[in-house]
Amino acid sequence: MINRFNVRVYFLMLNEKRDAILISDEIIGGNCFTKFPGGGLEYGEGIVECVHREAMEELNQHVEIIKHFYTTDFLVQSKFRPTDQVISVYYLVVKKGDQQFKTTEKKFDFSQNTQDEESFRWMKISDFHERHFDFPADQKVAEMIRFSGL
Repeated sequence: MINRFNVRVYFLMLNEKRDAILISDEIIGGNCFTKFPGGGLEYGEGIVECVHREAMEELNQHVEIIKHFYTTDFLVQSKFRPTDQVISVYYLVVKKGDQQFKTTEKKFDFSQNTQDEESFRWMKISDFHERHFDFPADQKVAEMIRFSGL
């Protein structure tokens, strides 16, 4: 039985050419996932603040928000805590200044192979497909990106 909400905030970072979006490959508790960068909203924090905090925490990168892109409009049960309903909010962003983070071309390109690690890579918008992502809301967003003409 679902008895609490878990609000997640993600950013869809466009590259300079605006033909690719940054994605995150992560090991969480020993399991590998492909998702969009971002994370959990903290108590007392606004959603826009969360976008900026997550970009700094994950990438050490300041971002500029272009627009709100999507908020989940269907029930998503957490894969990690079945009693949670996940509400995901996505913002389209661009980086401010020079790129401060490392990217790779290879999926799950981890340096230490620990239980919790992440790596980032650019994915061409023309290559987007929901099957590339592991979480239902990310799959919906990937499908939206594919047909949006960003």
